[in-house]
Amino acid sequence: MCRWLSYIGDPVYLEKLVFEPRHSLVDQSLHAEQAKTPTNGDGFGIGWYDDRPTPGLYREILPAWNDPNLRSLAHHIQSGLFFAHVRASTGTHTSRSNCHPFAHDKYLFMHNGQIGDYPLVRRSLEAMIDDEHYAARQGSTDSELIFCLMLTLGLVEDPHRAIRRTIEIVENEMQTRGATAPFRFTACLSNGNSICAIRHASDDKPPSLYWRKRNGHVIIVSEPLDTDADSWAAVAPNHTLHVDGNLVVTEDATLAA
Repeated sequence: MCRWLSYIGDPVYLEKLVFEPRHSLVDQSLHAEQAKTPTNGDGFGIGWYDDRPTPGLYREILPAWNDPNLRSLAHHIQSGLFFAHVRASTGTHTSRSNCHPFAHDKYLFMHNGQIGDYPLVRRSLEAMIDDEHYAARQGSTDSELIFCLMLTLGLVEDPHRAIRRTIEIVENEMQTRGATAPFRFTACLSNGNSICAIRHASDDKPPSLYWRKRNGHVIIVSEPLDTDADSWAAVAPNHTLHVDGNLVVTEDATLAA
């Protein structure tokens, strides 16, 4: 399983979260505490928004702890909304195109989890992606497939409906094809103005997800960055967390009508 973080608020240098905390994302790439495996060394990526209409993106197949370019970029890039992700592959190969975050137009997306028995449903789910977003797909992960499905299902017009429909379609197809492994989906999405995070699983073991609001910012993480446990709130299973540009935080049931 992967580890990730997202940030929205007053602009900060990326190193403030990616490197500096006691249990920073780079530390989690070696010593994750709430993941199936402690090491997340199958590549990494950062995505950030600035004055441009679309996000910047840097992805690499090296482990996050072993890339001097990441340290330099994190030291110099300042942003008020950014994503960072360290990858532990669940079966697809290690390549830049398979590293998170994924970007399309103004959107960023990243994911921790997997579609259970992915080979059983991959072809049928890919057939549900419209031509525009299928052509834009670069990698082979189930994560990017999910992103393409959300875009196909109207992410731009109604994000929460697109998320719900994507979850329903994936789980229905898994059931139809006889998949027995669970669907685990803890993900994060942004349009450059707000962040939506999802914690969902088809069983009772959704991957961990926490958030904290303080001092003009909100951070959403796979696991806390420090030992101040009381300051981090867990997102409830099968819920979405939405943070708007004014840092108003709301939490709703993922599959609510």
